[in-house]
Amino acid sequence: MYNFPIGVIIDSFKCDLKEAVVKAANLGANGIQVYASRGEMAPENLSKEKRKEFLKHVKDNGLVISALCGDLGGGGFTVPENNIWKVEKSKEILEMAKELETDIVTTHIGVVPEDPKHDRYKIMQEACFQLAEYADKLDAHFAIETGPETSATLKTFLDSLGSKGVGVNLDPANLVMVTGDDPVKAVHNLKDYIVHTHAKDGKQLFYLDPEIVYGIKKDIIVEDDSFIEVPLGEGSVDFPNYLKALEEIGYKGFLTIEREVGDNPAADIGKAVVFLKDIIAKY
Repeated sequence: MYNFPIGVIIDSFKCDLKEAVVKAANLGANGIQVYASRGEMAPENLSKEKRKEFLKHVKDNGLVISALCGDLGGGGFTVPENNIWKVEKSKEILEMAKELETDIVTTHIGVVPEDPKHDRYKIMQEACFQLAEYADKLDAHFAIETGPETSATLKTFLDSLGSKGVGVNLDPANLVMVTGDDPVKAVHNLKDYIVHTHAKDGKQLFYLDPEIVYGIKKDIIVEDDSFIEVPLGEGSVDFPNYLKALEEIGYKGFLTIEREVGDNPAADIGKAVVFLKDIIAKY
């Protein structure tokens, strides 16, 4: 039997965060992830006292915090002048994560170019050097979310950092929706770096350059959506073999459910918890 705890991104419930914590517990989740880059959970808005209060509320509902989401938008870490404040803000989020008893902050860094000689590659690399060094000091991880590039390209980039301070938040849906990459293959490619995962599903409708999808190329307008996110089990992610691959590499971390769209995300999250538990119970 697999031994993966199940988490929920509570922002997906689209309600008061304390209420969302209760909803996650009632659905049978083991933990939660919450956005900490904006709103009431941003470091500048959450005092030390409020941090303790939120953590107590989480624990009182029998949950833990699997990770914080520290995505700062704006193309990730691709613009040098923006990286100055983004790196510092990311450090603040990681410090708060430790206070909330988690070692992981997930984030998007932008689209990693295939060519290491690309100027953007070096810009992203420098920012990640700084993040990795700081995470190592705190015995923690910044976890890059998969999707904008193939797992092979991401592995080459991570290998260049010489640190586990920057790891991977493996989102299988992003891989199939954007790059068309195989999540099972990605697990094995990135096995040394995976510290957190998202449980999400989707389909690619047609291939579109990831640099367009993620807003790197802003002068190209595409009217039709190139992919669609769907409830777990209804998309292209082969979850039984995906979980098998995670088991094979010895991953013991969270499967954190993310539902970004849909008319009734709470119902979809409830079904996702049951869907994952059914697979876990079979193996």
